[in-house]
Amino acid sequence: MKVLMVLTSHDALGNTGEKTGFWLEEFAAPYYVLKDAGAEIVLASPNGGQPPLDPKSDQPDFQTADTDRFNQDEQAKQHLANTVRLDSVNSSDFDAVFYPGGHGPLWDLTNHPASIKLIEQLYAAGKPVASVCHAPTVLLNVKTSDGEYLVKDKNVTAFSNSEESAVGLAQVVPFLLEDALKERGAIYHKGEDWASLVQVDGKLITGQNPASSAETAQALLDALNS
Repeated sequence: MKVLMVLTSHDALGNTGEKTGFWLEEFAAPYYVLKDAGAEIVLASPNGGQPPLDPKSDQPDFQTADTDRFNQDEQAKQHLANTVRLDSVNSSDFDAVFYPGGHGPLWDLTNHPASIKLIEQLYAAGKPVASVCHAPTVLLNVKTSDGEYLVKDKNVTAFSNSEESAVGLAQVVPFLLEDALKERGAIYHKGEDWASLVQVDGKLITGQNPASSAETAQALLDALNS
């Protein structure tokens, strides 16, 4: 079982002067769900190397057992520091892909040609495609073999408008992900803010927010084992 995890390389939070990147829990929780299940994990990002961590996700309030484990795991830190370039990846080498969120992907993975191609190829091959929180943005411009948007008429979730407003970034992000998915024809599902919600539609798996990270990865494992 070989799983690709794709992280953002984008570190600027719009025009705020603040930093962003990937959200630590959304990487650490799936990483260990997959690793503990025996998966071989390859990490990739648009630029390769060390992906930027959203500094807010490293604050004490957002730490979990998984983030604590990661922060004490030197091997995992080295793994993360040496992501391969996304455009060097061959979809046929992998059984599935998982995209952790954070605000970064809104800027660099939404329109990334290598990411779009990767998802299109994996999905066409019947392989699971999972993403959590802001990472379902990677699905917006993916199309199926008949030219329709992949998310059209699919049950999906992602970081909600109300959650974006709650963190004060609804006017900072380039678009509201909930709205963008609906515009592509997705059947968007929203749970309570900050509570875990996962949607599984065939091999397409999405989670709403950081709390959904482990459950999204478990759904990916279930899809691989089905």
